[in-house]
Amino acid sequence: MLLKRSRAVLAALWGGLLLCVAFVAAPSAFAVLERGQAGLFVARVFALDANISLAAALLLMMLERRLRRDESGPAFTAEFLLPAGALFCTVAGYYALQPAMEAARAGQGSVSFLTLHAISLGFYGLKGLLVLALAWRTSK
Repeated sequence: MLLKRSRAVLAALWGGLLLCVAFVAAPSAFAVLERGQAGLFVARVFALDANISLAAALLLMMLERRLRRDESGPAFTAEFLLPAGALFCTVAGYYALQPAMEAARAGQGSVSFLTLHAISLGFYGLKGLLVLALAWRTSK
């Protein structure tokens, strides 16, 4: 029972973090800071978010594996695949695209910064949906 509650709380906290970054921190930075300073601030926030997301996804996947082992259930459930998908979105959307975005900002590479930013935004949005779906599923 404790593992299930811990899983639900962690998923809810992670989902809340993602919503706060997307709808509070990033827009507020660009509203009150000059563009360059806001960009640096938001880059730092997204770096922290990526590290927290890696840890949360791995922890939630381990919790789910432990719960399935204790209950003799199927190995790959939605409660395992949702954080796994969010982990993929974090790796692809931040760790893979961030260096390419920096190169594009410097005028290197064949893909524009705007295109890479849109792809990164898509991964972040998908990650948010996956985590919120996990929080909803585990709250039952």
